[in-house]
Amino acid sequence: MVRGRQFRAARVLETAESHLSSSIVSSKPNVPAPWVRAVRNIPPAETLTRPYPIQHTEPRDRGRAAQRPRHLFRPTKIVHPEDELRRDFYRDHPWELARPKLVLELDGQDARYRDWSKGLRQPGMALSGESVVQRQLWLMENRGLSKARAYDIVRKEFYKLRQQEQIERRIAVEEARMYGAYFGKTNLQVGMELEDAAYENWKKWATDEITKLEAERTAAYANVVDAPEEKSLLDDDAEL
Repeated sequence: MVRGRQFRAARVLETAESHLSSSIVSSKPNVPAPWVRAVRNIPPAETLTRPYPIQHTEPRDRGRAAQRPRHLFRPTKIVHPEDELRRDFYRDHPWELARPKLVLELDGQDARYRDWSKGLRQPGMALSGESVVQRQLWLMENRGLSKARAYDIVRKEFYKLRQQEQIERRIAVEEARMYGAYFGKTNLQVGMELEDAAYENWKKWATDEITKLEAERTAAYANVVDAPEEKSLLDDDAEL
């Protein structure tokens, strides 16, 4: 037994079978427990060492001599080409993160149905930042364009489609209103009303606090003014 390591968990099957075959267990079941049969048929591995994990990224110190691997029990960081493109797009368009997204996969192979050579519009997929990222990556890998050039092309396509969606939405609202439809308050109007209500509550609270402070200041000033008069009265009583 290696000092400092515990092997009792690895010998749980041996311990359980020895207890069943001895007089330690008073009531023995006719059929062993299911886990006993499972562990007997498929015993756990006895390897106490862990192999060096696959490195998904190149080490920084390639020129140095072979050193002892660090963070052996920590999974390596996996970096995809889309990560940098996605980070750049949402840094330039942060409001795209506020748009609602629908994450739905039918058979887990939806990516095979996308053909990014035809543009940003894909069947069954709403226009989003992910469309820009995949289209840009396709241009870089298949057309040999640089990152900046591909981003500029896809960005213009994205703006054109977003403008088209806004025009279609505005025309649909105008047609619906022409036929008598009524739309409630917009998100901007609801937000402004909530801000106004919060401001009025704060203004009321601030007014009450100012009134309390003025009352405390007046009371403290009155006590300071009345103190010499009380002292003179006490002195007159002492002389009498």
